[in-house]
Amino acid sequence: MKRNHFYFFIRGFFKPFFFLKFRMKYIGRDNVPADGAYILASNHRRAVDPILMGMGLKRQVLFMAKEELFQNWFTKWFLSKLGAFPISRGKADTGSIRHFEEALKDGNLMGIFIEGTRAKDDNFLPPKNGVSLIAWDTKTPVIPVCHTKINGRIVMHYGKPLSLDDMGFVKGGAREFRNASRIIMDHIKAIREEDLAAAEAKKNG
Repeated sequence: MKRNHFYFFIRGFFKPFFFLKFRMKYIGRDNVPADGAYILASNHRRAVDPILMGMGLKRQVLFMAKEELFQNWFTKWFLSKLGAFPISRGKADTGSIRHFEEALKDGNLMGIFIEGTRAKDDNFLPPKNGVSLIAWDTKTPVIPVCHTKINGRIVMHYGKPLSLDDMGFVKGGAREFRNASRIIMDHIKAIREEDLAAAEAKKNG
């Protein structure tokens, strides 16, 4: 992928602000390979989650964004310059899915929120099957990512990549997509439990 200088300029410009506001802590960045196609599958709590997730990595992360954000000309221009592309929520947007899959075939690092929308609290929502379907179609490993607010700071933790075998795939199909989505979500939940336990141990330490 050609380096997007606009993306890295904007990220560098806002990085001090976000680190100060959210007191960011990043764990497991070495689990994200320096190149090659991977899907970052994360929980979703804040509108700025795509920025926070990408800010911890040296690579650019491409995201799908809800199509409503592209209705304003400036927002459309800005998001497009950052490498985002629109998706229609609540219906099968095959065009956006094909765009996502083509970007993976080009070796990009793609981000997607497995819950499909933002949770209103720190609880997890049921996982959608979009991540597992795309992973199977493109034969792409998935990296579970969990962000958790702990003691007033945001902890962004990148887990180890999950292969198709790790996600339980054999032949594909609806049942395997649901099962793979649950497996990915279980890894995200396990990351949170690990981070909460580490914080508690440090507190009592």
